[in-house]
Amino acid sequence: PEPAQKLAQEIIDAGGQAIAIGADVSNEQDVEKLFAETLKAFGRLDILVANSGLQKDAAFADLTLEDWNTVINVNLTGQFLCARAAVRQFAKQDIRPDVSRARGKIIHMSSVHQVIPWAGHVNYAASKGGVDLLMRSIAQEVGEQRIRVNSVAPGAIRTAINTKATSGDAEKKLLELIPYGRVGEADDVANAVVWLASDASDYVHGTTLFIDGGMSLYPEFRNNG
Repeated sequence: PEPAQKLAQEIIDAGGQAIAIGADVSNEQDVEKLFAETLKAFGRLDILVANSGLQKDAAFADLTLEDWNTVINVNLTGQFLCARAAVRQFAKQDIRPDVSRARGKIIHMSSVHQVIPWAGHVNYAASKGGVDLLMRSIAQEVGEQRIRVNSVAPGAIRTAINTKATSGDAEKKLLELIPYGRVGEADDVANAVVWLASDASDYVHGTTLFIDGGMSLYPEFRNNG
């Protein structure tokens, strides 16, 4: 896919290493290919950031089974398939102290809507609630193998998918839900992911880090409810 190839080239131009692979994370064979190509290029796996996600929004009574399945398959099943592939690979590898104190690290992309209900987005909220217990259950099971598993839960982030909600009058209304008083930027999420991927967070395991400016703090209750 062209955007991924462009990003990979930017990383290479900056002195890093990167490859771009097209895959449907809800497809088991595609995920196996994704990991095989990664191992072929780099020889081992140290970190998985399970970042794929999408929305198919509708009022609950109008939500089709197809749109329900599409969101659940990508946002939840995709996280399962990628995390399972990562755990299987981590188990084959020795810990490399020069790389990390952990055998491997998994970072799931969740959302504030793992805890905040979202009318009109039932499939999305359900998928993110599932990601939370998926992450914690995996973490409980694989921690003894020195595999760390955590999630990040972004709130309102200024990205292409949120352009309408983060512009003009819509942004002013949105800011009423954010106690910290600003819309998040992609770097806010990226910085949290980098921290969770580093040994600076080595004792953090089975935790969701909310990157939301306080959106999940029930801001309507700021003035005594």
